[in-house]
Amino acid sequence: MDMATDANPEPDTETQAEDPMAMVASDIPAFEEFGEPSSNTATDAPTALAAVHDVPVKVQAVLGRAKMPVGNLLHLRSGMVVELDRRVGEPVDVFVNNRLVARGEVVMIDQALGVTLTEIVRPDR
Repeated sequence: MDMATDANPEPDTETQAEDPMAMVASDIPAFEEFGEPSSNTATDAPTALAAVHDVPVKVQAVLGRAKMPVGNLLHLRSGMVVELDRRVGEPVDVFVNNRLVARGEVVMIDQALGVTLTEIVRPDR
């Protein structure tokens, strides 16, 4: 077999040395173009999350906490006061599935207690 007719000839090293960008330009990957982010993400969320709308979660609004020995706990009776670790006017913590997600203020609506959210807690903070 003649080397001159080889289907895969060796690249000319002199040509590559003269133009070092020739090889680099051919190795640049093509990237997909993305559109601008939608400013209507709040309106898109209901349709995007439709599959999880019926998933039950446990929501808790925690006014405060207290630690006490079991003996004291067993002696609690109706009308006794348990001192919590919060003061009047401090925000309550709102947990979803035992994860802190927000803080808020206790409000009364039609003889029922509720929580007005005043702060959304980010997991990275």
